This record gives sequence, C-alpha cells and structure tokens, in this order.
Amino acid sequence: MDVSQYLEIFLDETKEHLQSLNTQILNLEQEPEDIDTINEIFRAAHSLKGMAGTMGYKRMQALTHEMESAFSEVRSGKIKINSDMIDLLFQSLDALEEYLDNIQRNADEGDNENKHLIKKLQDIVVNGLAEESAPKTTATAAKKKATPSSEGTEKWMEIPLGETEQRVLAIAQKQGKNIYGLTVSVQESCLLKAARAFLVFKAVEDLGEIIMSQPPTQDIEDEKFDLFFNLIVISEYPLDKVIAAAEGVSEIENVRGGILEIDDSGIENIDDVEMELMNSDSMMPMEQNTGKSGQSNTSQGEKKSSKPVVNRTVRVDIEKLDVLMNLVSELIIAKNSLVSASSSEETSARSGVNEQIEYLESVTTNLHESVMKVRMVPIESVVNKFPRMIRDLSKKLNKKMDLFMSGEETELDRTVVDEIGDPLMHLLRNAADHGLEETAARIRSGKPEAGSIFLDAFQDGNNVVIEVRDDGAGVDAEAVKQKAIERGVITAEQGDNMTEKDIIDLLFHAGFSTAEVVSDVSGRGVGLDVVKSKIEALSGEVEVKSKKGEGSTWTIRLPLTLAIIQALMVTVGGEKYAISLGSIQTIEDIKPGDIKYVQASEVINLRGIVIPIIRMSQILDTTSKKADDEDMVVVIVKKGDKMAGLIVDELMGQQEIVIKSLGKYISKCKFISGATILGDGEVALILDANALI
Repeated sequence: MDVSQYLEIFLDETKEHLQSLNTQILNLEQEPEDIDTINEIFRAAHSLKGMAGTMGYKRMQALTHEMESAFSEVRSGKIKINSDMIDLLFQSLDALEEYLDNIQRNADEGDNENKHLIKKLQDIVVNGLAEESAPKTTATAAKKKATPSSEGTEKWMEIPLGETEQRVLAIAQKQGKNIYGLTVSVQESCLLKAARAFLVFKAVEDLGEIIMSQPPTQDIEDEKFDLFFNLIVISEYPLDKVIAAAEGVSEIENVRGGILEIDDSGIENIDDVEMELMNSDSMMPMEQNTGKSGQSNTSQGEKKSSKPVVNRTVRVDIEKLDVLMNLVSELIIAKNSLVSASSSEETSARSGVNEQIEYLESVTTNLHESVMKVRMVPIESVVNKFPRMIRDLSKKLNKKMDLFMSGEETELDRTVVDEIGDPLMHLLRNAADHGLEETAARIRSGKPEAGSIFLDAFQDGNNVVIEVRDDGAGVDAEAVKQKAIERGVITAEQGDNMTEKDIIDLLFHAGFSTAEVVSDVSGRGVGLDVVKSKIEALSGEVEVKSKKGEGSTWTIRLPLTLAIIQALMVTVGGEKYAISLGSIQTIEDIKPGDIKYVQASEVINLRGIVIPIIRMSQILDTTSKKADDEDMVVVIVKKGDKMAGLIVDELMGQQEIVIKSLGKYISKCKFISGATILGDGEVALILDANALI
C-alpha cells in the first residue's frame, strides 16, 4: 500500500497531537491526579501509535506504544505521576519531535531507536505492576455471571446500573427475555474504531435492544474509547448467536459475554410499571428502532438524542489560497483599470461606468476580506509550545519563573505565523536568561522569588502587536556600551554622544552579546539580530523599552496582511511610487527656508519635534521636477519612536494596491519592498519606510 499520499495529513495531525501532549503533560505536572488529562494523554499516544504504524514508522510506533502502556497503568491507578516521570515524558516528546523533523525533511524517521527511553518507560510499567492494588468492584443490583464462551476479565461486569436501568432490565427479565453483558474488543491495528463500533451496534440490534453502553454512545462515535467497549443487551436469541453477530464485523478481535440476572426485590412498584410498559409500544424509555441505540443517563435516566459536534474546519493547501489570492489581486487591478478609463471619458458616458466601478469595488473588497479571513490563523499554534520551553529553561538555569500568556486567539496571516515562532522563542529565552535575575538577587531587591515573563498579543488597527515583558533587572545601558566599545561595534566617542535608547538598540547588532559565558541558552551573539531581520522581512518592526531594576518590554508590530495594502501614491522625478498608509503619520507643506542643519544633516522643526528629512530624488538617483524655491511636500513616516520626513514631488492620492514581490534577483535595494501594477498598466515601486528610517 502506497501511503505517501497521506504524508501531509500525517504530518499535520502528528504536530497537533504532539502539541496537545505538550500542553496536557504540563497540566499533569500541576495536577497529577486529574483523570481527564490522563485520559487525553493516553488517547493522544494511542492515536500517534496507530498513525505511525499505518505509515510504516516502526521506531515512532514503538516509542508511542511504551508511552501508551505507561499511561494505561496510570489510568488504572497502579502508577502515580511524579516529577521523574514528567521529565521522561518530555524527553519522549522531544524524541517524537526529532522523528517528525526527519520525516518532514526526507519522509524517513531516521535510525535513532531511543532504546534508553523505551527501557525507562518499560521499567515504570514493571515497577508499577509490582505495586498493583486489588481491583475495585462496582456494586449494582444485578447478579452477573460469566458463561463458558467468555474468558478472562469481564469488563461488562463493571458497568454501574442506575435505578432506571435496573427497573427496565427487571421488567424485561419478568417478560422472559435474556439480558446479556458484552465486552467487544477491536484489533490494535484498527484505524476506524468508531465505524467498526457502529457496525457492531447494527449487528447486535438486529437480534435485540441495546440498553446502555460504556463508554456512552457519543464517546464511541467520537472514538473516545480504547480498544474495547461494553454493552448491555436485551434479546430473545441465545448468547452465542449475539456474540457471533458482533464477531462477524471485520477488525473485531473478540467478543466476550455473560448473562445478567436482575434482583428486583428492592425495586418499588415493579408490577405497576410492568403493566404500563406492556400496554405501550415501547419497552425502553429511549429512542428505539432508529438503527442507532439510545443510551440512558446512569444517574437520571434522561433521554439523550443530541447530535455529535462536527468539526467545521477544512485543511487547505496554502498554495491553493495563494492562487485564490492572486485572482483577487487581478480583480483589484482590473478595477483600477476601470477607474483609470472612466476618468478620461466624457461626463455623459462616465455615469454608467462609475456605477459598475462602485459595484466592482464592493465585490472585490468583500472577496479580499473573505480570502484574508481564510488565510488568517490564531497565533495559538505558535505560542502553545512556549510554556514547555520556559519550564525547561527554569530547570536548566535554576531560576524560578512563570510564563503568563494572553491574546492567543489573535489572528495573523498564515505565512507570518509560520515565520514568527523563532523570533518569539529568542525573545523569551533572552528574557529568561538575561532579563530575570538569580533567585538570591530577586529576594535582595524585594521582588517575588519567581520571575514573571509575559507574552501578550493584540490587534492595533491594521497591525498585530506582540509584547514580551519581564519583571527582571532591565538592560544595563552602561554595560552594553562598554561591551560594544570592547567589541569594536562603536568608538568611545560615539558612545558618549549616544542616548540610552540608542545604546540599548545596539543589542540588535549582529553578533552582539552581553553574556560573559557562552552556554547552550545564550552568549553566542545569535538571537536579537535574527529577531530584527526576521521581523523586518515580514514588513514589521521590533523595539525595546527597558527600565533598570524593573524589567524590559520587547514590542513586535506586524501587518495583518502582506498581500494587499492601502497606500499613498506619490511621484518623484516623474516616476510613481507607493508608501504604505500604516507607516504615515502626517503630510506637511514645508518652505525651503524651514530646513535646518544638525551635524551636517537636514532636519525640520515640526511643532517642537526635530525630524530628519530624506530627499527621495537623491535616494532614488533621479532629478526632482520641483524648483528649489517651491514649497516641498513632506510625508512624515514613523517607525517605533523614530520619525523621518520623505520629500516627494507630488501626491497622487490613496489607493488599494497589490504587493508583487520583485524576486530574489532584485533584493539588494532594501528600501524598495516590492512593486504594484497600476490601473494604466504602469509598474510602481513600493517604498519601505522602515528601511529608509
């Protein structure tokens, strides 16, 4: 069987399961007795094992099998969770991540068998079994006995019967019907357990009525069960025939069963209820003859007929979305062409065209928003791995620290989310290692023993802001300056003339690190420069604010979309250029005499703020169409706290533009971030205000 066609699905689902395991094991560390968490971990390990086995990844299957076995013992209460087991589980997850990385790169899991982890997991199971406690029994009003056709432990004997079930079964018994308990085991290799269970239900219902199941019917439909489920059945047929019908379903390992005898001595008004039921069409207080068994609530006997919750998400290849996005882009270009054409026609002919343009504009805007929503994903998929990372760093650095996250539901373009993980990881590691002080130093400063790191995400206009904060010592600007001078990044004279903010910004310099000792956490000078370059490649910006003794805040600001933006169209030297509206503060008319000089650079004093100006005709190596004595049009742009004035020839107006990449061949010119096609077919370059500043 060729399973390569399922590789993408396998990779996606394995990533989801591993992330779920990471989160659940972190929860388990805080609440070792939480049975729901234990069950979730068991199910995720079981699913991973089945998927890996189907794809032929035997090493991955072996490791997840041992994890599943260990948690089977935890679920039964034979093993107690402790910190050593949590550490072992995280090591196992790291090994599974390694297998996944190998599979993603070359479709092969590699040759690391992780025997030491498998041995440790097996030891846990063996030691746990040695301390096995006596199994608990479930008291019911029924006397249950196994028949020769069933061997081993009878799981159905553990089904607790509520008052309603006892009453119904007692009446059926008085009517001379047989009551059976069945334990149905599916094969370990079975991929569609819920489908097999449904076929078993159908086969059994042809011979009788299913009164209840364990787990409940809904859980069986959702595959929330292990390799077996239990049924209590009322039938007029012999037990062997009912068992044979269930065993006739493919991928069923075996079916064990026995007879239930109901003790009705403690059930009140049994005869009255029996007469009432005999006079009605239905014997059971639940849905009948629907092809699907009803299932009583064991405590209240209420009727349950709720529909299963269906997952309404669809996985779509990002390339297909890119094609759709491109078609929307072409629509916008066509709209711009119509606008251009209509402006040159006679007034009488323009009115009809204008109506069509307005309609087209409405359609394209709605289509654009819809496509963008499809591309948007919560950043939760990225930030979910960070609690585990902070836990590991806390142990490695021997510092107590807590991570507090908010805004995980904030959505960003899928392409941005894929790229944002590394920068955020660097900032968090930086906060843990450099930001937070040692425990003794925190106590001396009167701070809580455990340091706090905050990761907050929120939408701000057309941008998404992600902040990483800590309550550590803050950045020591003097130490940064001395290290920068020592490494030759700046001269002592430059250092004396720099503001504290400029000095702190040196942390983003390539190869710069203030760590005295190189470790596997930091000190190699790789990190903050990577953060800066990655964020700016995404048309975003990053800045840092720090207060000595109180902590630091690292702020990342990213555009919501990278494909279509609102822009201001300008001309410089007869050519058309676009500037993103997101970076523009104001537009000013400036007289030539208002230009001053600071350190031989041109600046203007705008309402008390000194702003450097950039003559775009010089930057773009062209000749301005304006005379030297004419008033200048200055577009004030902002990047973080910094501002600059871009001198252009003329303003053309605001326009929605489609960003087209210039490709790898034209990547040297940093202040050009792309190009766009205008309505008249001309190509206009897009100016990157961040790079210009």
